[in-house]
Amino acid sequence: MINLELPKKLRASANQAHQVAAQIFRPISRKYDLAEHEYPVELDTMAAMVEGLNDSGTQKIGGAAGGRSDDGHATELLGNTNGGNMSALLNALETSWGDVGLMLSIPYQGLGNAAIAAVATDDQLARFGKVWASMAITEPSFGSDSAAVTTTAVLDGDEWVLNGEKIFVTAGERSTHIVVWATVDKSLGRAAIKSFVVPRDAPGLSVARLEHKLGIKASDTAVLLLQDCRIPADNILGSPEVNVEKGFAGVMQTFDNTRPLVAAMAIGVARAALEELRSILADAGVEIDYDAPANNQHAAAAEFLRMEADYEAAYLLALRAAWMADNKKPNSLEASMSKAKAGRTGTDITLKAVELAGAIGYSERLLLEKWGRDSKILDIFEGTQQIQQLIVARRVLGLTSTQLK
Repeated sequence: MINLELPKKLRASANQAHQVAAQIFRPISRKYDLAEHEYPVELDTMAAMVEGLNDSGTQKIGGAAGGRSDDGHATELLGNTNGGNMSALLNALETSWGDVGLMLSIPYQGLGNAAIAAVATDDQLARFGKVWASMAITEPSFGSDSAAVTTTAVLDGDEWVLNGEKIFVTAGERSTHIVVWATVDKSLGRAAIKSFVVPRDAPGLSVARLEHKLGIKASDTAVLLLQDCRIPADNILGSPEVNVEKGFAGVMQTFDNTRPLVAAMAIGVARAALEELRSILADAGVEIDYDAPANNQHAAAAEFLRMEADYEAAYLLALRAAWMADNKKPNSLEASMSKAKAGRTGTDITLKAVELAGAIGYSERLLLEKWGRDSKILDIFEGTQQIQQLIVARRVLGLTSTQLK
């Protein structure tokens, strides 16, 4: 029999993250939504807390996923191992319940950390294990087609020289390091795309501007310029060799870790909206009856039941993707399925909650309208809804990116 209950250690870790969300994030959520680009100073205490927990071996509070299962904290689910990915997913869900913009701003818990965990060598893990790494992929000339990277990396002696422009870099100004995707040889296509760890103070790296956004305003989103930016030769993640047959599966493995995390963020925001909506409906005298057919209930109750079912489906898909990553099972299909389902579900639930709440849902008296704005990015970054469905179709049909575009 399959048991989907979370192990005791993961429940304790998730509860700890929930307390952070409830006691630190929620009280300042509106403050930093209205003060875009202002650094949330309250997160400075979080940095020390996270570092202390990591040093002690306690599960992470934030969202940086581990690409390798943590045998030292192995627990059982479905008869196998839960490690860094499952812990990170649950904690990302809980902290996003508090505020997803603040969650993305937690020091030393950037999406670039997931890239480092996924493909770094043991030596690089030792060097970059405690940095705050954002991830720079998107460029002005492309969005979801990661193979269209034009930023270049040229080896010059014992240094790489990077040139290009990266846009929509989450925590691009605040992080201490940036994981930059660049090509080492344009003539070799996607196989030559590698990821590089660029320190914040690297010569030639600059922040061109910060974006003004619809949501997640607490998180800084930067445009970065790399102009003859020099970094050490061993800052290339993984192997520097170009394997045309393998393509760029190494760097793409990052997404297998981070897409379930983004799914978890959407699930956390959706749960927050569902809980708020349930309270509003109860105050309005609308009863949600799980023993009666939906078509025999108040229309708002029927909508709530539909959305709750979608929420549960998204949650279970995300758990499956993370569990597979921890158990070294190929999860590209499941990662994209979880991201696609959760992204769509998050926007549907938050916007419908705003609608069903009426005037109070559209006002700033509650956080509902903010969650509606925040949720949209979770259906876009780390691969849009359309890209996820394309990846799922390729995996199900057994077709390559050349055969199905």
